Parts: sequence; structure tokens; C-alpha cells
Amino acid sequence: MDFGSGLLEHAVTDQVAALQQSQRSLLAEIAERERIEEALRQSQKMEAIGQLTGGVAHDFNNLLTVILGSIDLLARPNLAEEKRQRYLTAIMETAERAAKLTNQLLAFARRQPLKAEDFDVVERLHLNGDVLRTVTGSRIEIGLDIRCDPCVINADPTQFDTAILNMAVNARDAMQGEGKLTILVEERSGIPATWGHAAVAVRFISVVVSDTGAGISEQDLPRIFEPFFTTKDVGKGTGLGLSQVFGFAKQSGGEIVIESEPGRGASFTLYLPRAEDRRVQGGVDLTPSAAPAPVSGGGCVLLVEDNQLVGEFAAQLIGDLGYGNMWVPSAQEALALIEAEPGKFDMVFTDVVMPGISGVELAETLRNRFPKLPVVLTSGYSQVLAAEGTHGFELLQKPYTADGLARVLRTAMTK
Repeated sequence: MDFGSGLLEHAVTDQVAALQQSQRSLLAEIAERERIEEALRQSQKMEAIGQLTGGVAHDFNNLLTVILGSIDLLARPNLAEEKRQRYLTAIMETAERAAKLTNQLLAFARRQPLKAEDFDVVERLHLNGDVLRTVTGSRIEIGLDIRCDPCVINADPTQFDTAILNMAVNARDAMQGEGKLTILVEERSGIPATWGHAAVAVRFISVVVSDTGAGISEQDLPRIFEPFFTTKDVGKGTGLGLSQVFGFAKQSGGEIVIESEPGRGASFTLYLPRAEDRRVQGGVDLTPSAAPAPVSGGGCVLLVEDNQLVGEFAAQLIGDLGYGNMWVPSAQEALALIEAEPGKFDMVFTDVVMPGISGVELAETLRNRFPKLPVVLTSGYSQVLAAEGTHGFELLQKPYTADGLARVLRTAMTK
């Protein structure tokens, strides 16, 4: 009996030891698998960063080639007026393309300041009908399927227009310029769960852009929104259009979902937050104001800009527009000057992203202490503005033109 018990105990001990060894082996295997997966994630992340930086460098080098070449030619003596105007136009158009490229990157990064308002999606689509028909071409049929009334959302209307245009251009290229593009607008009770997020049970207006093109392969689907990722031939796309749609959707509190099979087209569903039940009358005019820049009414502007190059140029620009001005590199110095001489300045024009006290914090402080002193913000990038908006202050986005600066200064001075 004792001999049998000993054998049983020995067998149990061996089994326990074997189980423990198996458990250690399993844990080691899991740890190794997690290490490999983490290494893969890091590799994919570095590949994406490399693709992003390479794409930015490539596009900006192309733009700088035009700008630098035009500047060199402008420096030539006895240059004909017709050529001078041509080179100046090339510089202006290229700079505008550079600004657009930057805005697309900020949209993807969800760092662009959005000006959300309530508007009817259907009215907006009708306003842009001619533009959509122009960019898609005569061989693509465009169909609208409207299943809500009203279809009012709360978002930035200009960024919405850009997102629809980018999806339409993507569909056009997928169909090689011939096929049918359908835009379906309807109300949905939520966003379904996908590989990128959990389900969201809130009312949305969905805008589904579907095409009859080649579709998207399974391996390309997870990368379709990456900046500079494109399946088009070299030189036929920047790879930033769908990145803008992605960033706009996320930053607006919505989502973008893809459904596609190779050879059976693709559907991009843009979910945007539904606004209150009211119809927005008249839509929004997309045509930029053609009015000339207001003439300066005089006054003294306190310029707050931590970048010396930008500060010196902006001060010169403000002076050329007919305003007195003083430039300081920090919000702390600006506050000290205003508190020492409260009536000296008629307006404060401040950058947002600065070390120490930010431009938004400076503006809030001035609004509390000197409520009659106008403050205008300027920024090319700001996480605070992207997350919280402009806090009720006027914003002039960088890069800005002399006309844009003139308008914002004149408007602030006359309020």
C-alpha cells in the first residue's frame, strides 16, 4: 500500500512538473510572440514615418524647385515685364500649393482648427454639384440618393466640401474616368464596429460615396488612409486626399469606413455628428470674397511672435499696411507692456504656439483684464486650437497674405 502510494505520488509529481514546464514554455512562447509583434508594429510605424517624411520631402522639393528657380530668374538684370509677372505668378501659385499640402497634413494629424457650424448636407452637395461634375468628367454619371430630410450636421463646411471632393477624385481614378459615382445620404443610429474602433451608438448623418471601379485589394485596405500611400502611378496622385478625409472625420467626432472588393468597386461611408432638428436655410456661399483688402485706418498693433524671422517680416508687413507696431517675442513681455501703458496699443496680433504662455492664454488674460482691447490669433499648427477651437477669438491661419492680414487688422480695429 505504501509502495503503491509512493508510485502514485511520484507520478503526480512528474505530471505537475511536466505541467509547470509546459506552462513555462507556453509563457515563453507568448512572450516571444508579443516581442515579435511589437517589433513588427515598430517596423510598420517606422515604415509609415519614413513614407510620410519621404513624401513631404519629395513634394516640398518639387515646390521649392519652382520657387527658387523663379527667384533666380527674377534677379536677372533687364528682365522683361512679361517674364517678371510670369515668375511672380509661378511663385504665388506654388506657395499656395505648398500651403494646401500643409493643410492636408494637418487634417490627417487632426491638428487643423475647424470652424464647425450647422448646415444641411444635401444643400451643400447641390452647391458643389458643378465642381463635382467638373472634376469627375463627362463620362462618369453622378447619382444622388437622399433618404433624410433635413440632413443637418455640425461640422466645418469647407473641410466637408474638400472631403467630398477628395472621395470623388479617388472614385474617378478608380474608375479610370468612366463609370457611375453614387452619393447616398441618410441618418443612422450609430457607427458599426470595425477593425479600427468599437461601435458608437449616437445619431449620425452618413454620406456614402460609392464607385464602380477596380476596388481595393485586401492588403491595401489597412493602409488606404496613410499619408502619401497611393496605388496610382508615379506622379498621378499625392496620396493625401483620403488622409484629409480621415483626419476631418476623426476631428469632427465622426468616422470614415471602407467597404471594397477587388473588381467590385468601393464604398466610403463618412459619418458626421447630426445637428439639432432644424433646416439650415440657403446654404453657404463657397465663393471667396473678391472685395479688395480694406485700407488701414491707422492705430498701433502689438505683434507677439517668438520666431524672429516671422516676427521681423510681420512687423514690416504691418508697417507697410499703415499701422504703427511693436514686436515682442513672448506673451510675458506683451503683458508687461500693456499693463505699463494700457492705452498705447489698439490691437494685439499674437501667435498661438509659443514657449511659456501661449497665445490663447495671453488672449484670455487680456480679455479678462482689458476687455476692449481686440486680440487676433495666428497659427499654422496648434493642438489647442484643434481640440478646443479659437475660444471666440478671430484667427488668421498661417501662411497668410498681405491682403488677409489687412482684412483681419481692419476688421478687428473697427469692431
